[in-house]
Amino acid sequence: MLRFLTAGESHGRALVTILEGIPSGLTIDFTALTAELRRRQGGYGRGRRMVIESDRADAISGVRHGVTTGAPIALMIPNKDWENWQRTMAVEAPPTEETPGHDRPTVTRPRPGHVDLAGVVKYDHTDIRNVLERASARETASRVAVGTICRQFLEQLGVVIVSHVINIGSASIGTPLAVTFEDVQAIPDDSELHCVSREVETAMKKVIDAAKEAGDTVGGSFEVIVRGLPVGLGSHVQWDRKLDGRLAQALMSIQAIKGVGIGIGPRVADLPGSKIHDEILPLTGTTTHPEVPVSRPTNNAGGLEAGITNGEDLRVTGYMKPIATLMKPLRSVDLNTLQLSPAAIERSDTCAVTAAAVVGEAMVAIVLADAMLEKFGGDSMPEILDNLARYRARTAARFTHEKA
Repeated sequence: MLRFLTAGESHGRALVTILEGIPSGLTIDFTALTAELRRRQGGYGRGRRMVIESDRADAISGVRHGVTTGAPIALMIPNKDWENWQRTMAVEAPPTEETPGHDRPTVTRPRPGHVDLAGVVKYDHTDIRNVLERASARETASRVAVGTICRQFLEQLGVVIVSHVINIGSASIGTPLAVTFEDVQAIPDDSELHCVSREVETAMKKVIDAAKEAGDTVGGSFEVIVRGLPVGLGSHVQWDRKLDGRLAQALMSIQAIKGVGIGIGPRVADLPGSKIHDEILPLTGTTTHPEVPVSRPTNNAGGLEAGITNGEDLRVTGYMKPIATLMKPLRSVDLNTLQLSPAAIERSDTCAVTAAAVVGEAMVAIVLADAMLEKFGGDSMPEILDNLARYRARTAARFTHEKA
C-alpha cells in the first residue's frame, strides 16, 4: 500500500514529503522529476511566484545511488521565497496602502471561494494566513514529486500517462473523447496551454488575457489519459476499493477542482443506454489489452466498469473553478470589525488549469501505482514485474481457442 504525507507551507523553508510503499530496485530519474516540477510551474496565466521558484526535489532517504531501497522515501523541495517571507512575516505594523496584498503580515478579510473563513473558524485562528498558506496550491509541488516517482514505477510496468487541456472558460476543443492518446502525445513542448489545437489554444489565451485585464480569474477543464493498464485493477466488492471512486477522490483533492468525470462523465445522464455502453466485439486488428482479445468501438466508460479497469485507455477529467484571489476583489467582511470590506488580495494566478493538469497526472499516477501494488504486490521490482507477466500470460491463456 502506498502512503504519502506532506509537511510545509508556502511561506515555510521547504516542503517535505514522505512516500512509503515503493519497492526496491526502481531507478529514479531525478532529471525527469525536475522536468515535471517545472511543468507544474508553467502554463499561460501563471503568477509571479513561478518566476521566483525553480523547483527541485532532493531525496534525503529511501534512495541510494539513484535506486530505491524499499525504505520510505523522503523528498525535500526548498521554498526559495522563504527569505522574502521572513521579512514579510516579521512586519508588525498595521497594513497600509504601501503594504498591499501579500505584504500584509495579518490577513483578516476572507476571500469568497477560499478556505479563509472556514479555516480560521475551524482552527481558532485570528490571522487567515495561518490557513491560507497551507491551503495554497504550492503544496502540489510535493504531489508532483511523489507522482513522478509513481509514474516512473508505472512506466516500468508498461503504463504511460498524458494529459491535455479541454477548455479555458468559453474556449473549448469540444468533445474530448474525439481526442486520441496519440493526439495528446503529439502536443509540442512549446504549447503554453497543452491543448491539442493551436487555434483553440489561441482562443484560450484571449480568454485568459480578458480575465486578467478585468482583474478576474478563469477556470477550465483537463483530461488525463492512461494507456497500458491491465484488465482487473480495482474491485467492485466494497465501496472504498472501486478504482473510479479512488481516482475521483484523488482529483477532487486538488485545489479548486470542483468536479470529476470518467469517460464521457456527466453526459451519461443525457443519453440512453444504447448510446452509452461500449459494445464488446470480436477482435479485429490490434488492441491495447492483448491478454483479453476483444475490441470496443467506443470508450464512453473511460476504461472503467464497476470500479475495475477493462483494458481500454483510462480517461479522467477534472473541472477547475476560477482561482479565488481576484485583483478586483469581491465583497467580504473584516473579521475584526465585521464591517463590509473588499476581500484580501494575495499573489495569485489568472488561470492555472495547465498546472492543474500536471498535478492531475501525478494524482492519477499515485492511485494507479497503489492499485498495481495491490494487485501485483512485491517488495522488489523483479518480483512485481514477474507477477504482472504471469498474470497477463494466465489471462491470455484463458482466451486461447487453438486446438492442441
